[in-house]
Amino acid sequence: MSIRGEAVALLGLAGAGLTFWLGMTWAPSVSIDAFKAPEAQRIFYWHVPSAWAAMLAFGMLFVGSIFWFFKRSEWAWRLHVASSEAGLATGLMCVWSGCIWGAAEWGVPWDWTDIRLNTFAMLTLLSLYLVLGRRSQPDGVETRDTFAAFGMYGFVLVPFTYIATRLWQIRHPGPVVATSEGSLNSDMGTVLLIGAISFTVLIIGHVMAGMRLTKLELRLEDLQNRYEEESR
Repeated sequence: MSIRGEAVALLGLAGAGLTFWLGMTWAPSVSIDAFKAPEAQRIFYWHVPSAWAAMLAFGMLFVGSIFWFFKRSEWAWRLHVASSEAGLATGLMCVWSGCIWGAAEWGVPWDWTDIRLNTFAMLTLLSLYLVLGRRSQPDGVETRDTFAAFGMYGFVLVPFTYIATRLWQIRHPGPVVATSEGSLNSDMGTVLLIGAISFTVLIIGHVMAGMRLTKLELRLEDLQNRYEEESR
């Protein structure tokens, strides 16, 4: 019996909930000297894993877009659809939590001069465009090609977003994980690891469920078209 994506997604969601609880109640806060609002930093344990999951989703979107555009693989189109929806969900989680953190730490929820913030917002808007566009346009090769092209070219924002704080650190803090410059308390690192694993499981389950749902939707649409043709 195959594992359903919904079960995997629920497991990841439970882990994400545990991460949030541990971050708010168990993990230590940062030094008061390092942040203006040290307690607001606790949302970091939700913010960073959701950003990681969004990047995974955009990576899968890129793969699905390429294989549909050049190979016309049906599984690739389903991956494109499912990963765009997953990218939108986790992208909004990251933006929402970042705005809460920014409002407390910087006094404003958003800084339009920060490259990192704006490139990630553009990625989230891209996934929003793909999700709404697919739902508002009739399915067809030309429609799929258009959205796949956006999925491919939009992926350039992923590495650009990743290195943005290394080149232009304005408000968004630089990397503190797996770098020689940054370090985390062991308890903080544990919660962050739980969050990263949980959100990875969540995004995998979300995409699995989304691909299966898309397959059912396309099959239903095909049956409806056949019925209409036979009724004429």
